[in-house]
Amino acid sequence: MVLFNGAPKVDNSADMNILVVHNRYAFAGGEDEACATEVELLRKHGHNVVVYAQDNRLIKSAKPWSIGIRSVWSGTDHAAVRQLISKNKIELMSVHNFFPLVSPSIYYAARSEGIPVVQTLHNYRLLCPAATFLREGKICEDCLGKAIPWPALIHKCYRGSRTQTGSVVAMITAHKILGTWRSLVDYYIALTPFMRDKFVAGGFPAERIVVKPNSVEDTGVGSGHNDNFLFVGRLSEEKGAAVLLRAWKTAKTSRKLKIVGTGPDEMNLRAMAVGLPNIEFLGQVSAERVRAEMAGAAALVFPSIWYEGLSRVVIEAFSKGTPILASDLGPISTIVTDGRTGMLFRAGDSADLAAKLAAFPSTGTALAKLRRFSRDEFERSYSSEVVYSNLKGIYQLALSAASRK
Repeated sequence: MVLFNGAPKVDNSADMNILVVHNRYAFAGGEDEACATEVELLRKHGHNVVVYAQDNRLIKSAKPWSIGIRSVWSGTDHAAVRQLISKNKIELMSVHNFFPLVSPSIYYAARSEGIPVVQTLHNYRLLCPAATFLREGKICEDCLGKAIPWPALIHKCYRGSRTQTGSVVAMITAHKILGTWRSLVDYYIALTPFMRDKFVAGGFPAERIVVKPNSVEDTGVGSGHNDNFLFVGRLSEEKGAAVLLRAWKTAKTSRKLKIVGTGPDEMNLRAMAVGLPNIEFLGQVSAERVRAEMAGAAALVFPSIWYEGLSRVVIEAFSKGTPILASDLGPISTIVTDGRTGMLFRAGDSADLAAKLAAFPSTGTALAKLRRFSRDEFERSYSSEVVYSNLKGIYQLALSAASRK
């Protein structure tokens, strides 16, 4: 994992007033958890953090056309953010998700108040209206680099609706024309080198995109005592659970497979698993239970078929010293080192995954090395102190850039 290391020396005693902006999802996911973890990390280091949030559960009671307009420009949020900046003497604004309720109007609020902006790129929304580069189960980059992402309109890529897709396309295009992405964000944070490269290919300024991963709480190293394979994630197409179950049909392994999570494909996946040996669906469980399962597993299986940002379960696995058996697609292939922190298989190839499940080390020196290297990777790249040091450095660069304007 390549980390941002271009920051000036960090003065951990220098407290800041920081405004964190986030549009929560209707169903809490990794981005919501990453934002909450960052707020906690900043407060732990003595910063005054003010959070401005909207919640997508409000969408149910709103008119679709009003959400479309709001996604392009929200006067309400623009005014609210300006007021928060002024009232709390905010020195920097850190933005996570802003779509669809907050809108890019917040960048203009920050400029009016003269403070710098750092934007964390959790997904590919500004390059792909679907945010995933996935269409009909396959990687799709038809909109990458286009001034207007019109192919998304043809395929109704956002929620299967041409109208709603049009709102996303309008938001992306309008703010390209206005120069919002080019001029009003001082630094972008990409979670992986792969993600950074995609945004550079999409026309974002390379000199202002730095790589800094998320972190998770360090709750200690696991033992792998349960010696099972573990899947943790949303049970939906892009996560690749169906690929895993197809592989399990032919995998020559006596290990157990535990599946944690729920989602729209759960019933279909449970039907696929009927008659297959040693599979247990655990459903949605607490964070503590996930960590316990992670600690006891021989390996986390990560069969995703889309360009993940940086899944928290990957970092959690490394924190427990649990190696990862992952698809060789997109950023995951730059995070998992084959033969060192896990094993890679061809994305979407259930036969290759079956072979890797059978070949995964059982006990002894080989597995011990994978576990040690996985924990070492966490300590080197994802521990809270490493991530905080990089985050503070990025903030300092943004403040320096703003002072020269």
